[in-house]
Amino acid sequence: MTTAQARGAAAEAAAAEFLAARGLALVERNFRVRGGEIDLICRDGETIVFVEVRLRRRSDYGGAAASILAAKQARIVLAARHWLARRRLRQSPFCRFDCVLIDGDRLEWLKNAFSAD
Repeated sequence: MTTAQARGAAAEAAAAEFLAARGLALVERNFRVRGGEIDLICRDGETIVFVEVRLRRRSDYGGAAASILAAKQARIVLAARHWLARRRLRQSPFCRFDCVLIDGDRLEWLKNAFSAD
C-alpha cells in the first residue's frame, strides 16, 4: 500500500467512525464496479446513504469539496445504481449522496451533497 493509499484508508476509517457516532450504520466499504466506486455505504434509518470521502492536506486548489466535480458525481451515481440493482430490494429505498470532507484536521459532513438527477 502506498502512502497515499494509506492516508485514503485512514480518512475513510475516520469518516466511518464519525458517521457511526452520529447514528449511521456502515453497510459496505469501497464498493467498486466498472466505471465507478463508492467509499462508504451506510444506513441512516430507512435511508441508504452513499458517501464520498475526500481528503486534502492543503486547500491550494479549492480543498476537498472543490474536487468532487460532475464527472466524479456521475461515477458515484453509476456505482450506486449497480449496488441497488444487485440487492433487488422489494421496494425502492430512499437514497441520498453525502460527502465527508477532510481538509487538514477539519472534518465536514455534507448531507445531500448532490443528487442522482
